[in-house]
Amino acid sequence: MTLAAEKNGLIERLTQLSERAAGGTNIEITEVQLRGGGKARLLRVYIDKPGGVTHGDCELVSERLSRLLDEEDAVPGDSYTLEVSSPGVERKLSKPRDFERAVGQKVRLSVQLPIEGQTRFEGKLAQFTGTLLELETRPGDIVRIPLQQVHKANLKFEW
Repeated sequence: MTLAAEKNGLIERLTQLSERAAGGTNIEITEVQLRGGGKARLLRVYIDKPGGVTHGDCELVSERLSRLLDEEDAVPGDSYTLEVSSPGVERKLSKPRDFERAVGQKVRLSVQLPIEGQTRFEGKLAQFTGTLLELETRPGDIVRIPLQQVHKANLKFEW
């Protein structure tokens, strides 16, 4: 097994444990990252829920997940730091449910192949059908972007 495949398998396992830790709540695990190595290893878990994440939500998931990680000895090595937080106002959009939740909000994204001569777009996500984004780049101007073409996407915070 390659190192990348091994890490992907570990991330999957850590994601499952994170979802168990959030079980019975309306808290969703949006992303799990494992960074660094040795004593500098960091397990970062991003959570979200309708209406936003509170400090108490982070604390609850952190306590439950910490217990599960210890019981299952899920993180190899001597030590690690667990960090549970909100993905923030300019959160990454990657899964279909992320785009569903972002309808009506401003997004910034890049695509793999040019669409209408461009690879970067910014505008209001007017609609998402599960496979196609309709992005209103200017009032009345809609660009249709297939989800599989999206390279990177984030919410765009406006003051």
